[in-house]
Amino acid sequence: MEFAGKVALVTGGANGIGAGLARRLAAGGASVVVADVDDERGAAVADEVGGAYTRCDVRDPAASAAAVELAVSRFGGLDLAVLNAGIGTGFGLGDDFDPGRYRDVMGINLDGVVYGVHAALPALRERGGRIVATASMAGLMPMPMDPLYGANKAAVVGLVRGLGPLLAAEGVTVNAVCPSFADTGIISGFRDTLESAGMPVLGVDDVVDAFVSVLRSGQPGECWFVQAGRPSAPFRFPNPPGPRTASGERVTLRHDALTNEES
Repeated sequence: MEFAGKVALVTGGANGIGAGLARRLAAGGASVVVADVDDERGAAVADEVGGAYTRCDVRDPAASAAAVELAVSRFGGLDLAVLNAGIGTGFGLGDDFDPGRYRDVMGINLDGVVYGVHAALPALRERGGRIVATASMAGLMPMPMDPLYGANKAAVVGLVRGLGPLLAAEGVTVNAVCPSFADTGIISGFRDTLESAGMPVLGVDDVVDAFVSVLRSGQPGECWFVQAGRPSAPFRFPNPPGPRTASGERVTLRHDALTNEES
């Protein structure tokens, strides 16, 4: 019962990776709030795991706040926030570009993480909790077949890396999990293409295993890759030049140093 006594919030918890995580966390003893817009499936998963369901459109910050409030009021607090809601893009920047769809995709894949972190932080600070966001291998490498998806997932990676040391100072650990193509609805439109190219598709359980590893031992700001045929581990980002003094010493910029006040 590894997660006994823990309270978890899982966005996008009605299907795929989110549903698998809800089941695994509950099997480990956690009380789980399943948050989604698929009311039928979300309620079914919550009933299955003995948790609670809430309708949560992660594009709306108030919906994330309400999901956290449900966790606190129903189960007494929040320890784990798994910000997993996501959708595929399916268009580019040419004649097929759809501004409305673009805002929906960015709202779910990026804003949903931002709003989720903002909503969960007060409760997580009280209990020294963890945040894990679902990013993607598309956030670690070029994604020519869907550059907009790569853009929002790269943004999640950058957000997690920046928040890592900041939130660690407050007792909250934040990580990202970056799966390759997994057996979820996101790949339904091009699964045959992947398989014909010899690209293995990850099972949901493989991705859930990686999430559990991160919840056990992830260090602040780490982004773990999940790829078929090799153990999941933190991605070791090449060391960029970064901000340095004239003599070459690295400079660490704190959040408060970037806050401008009018004189």
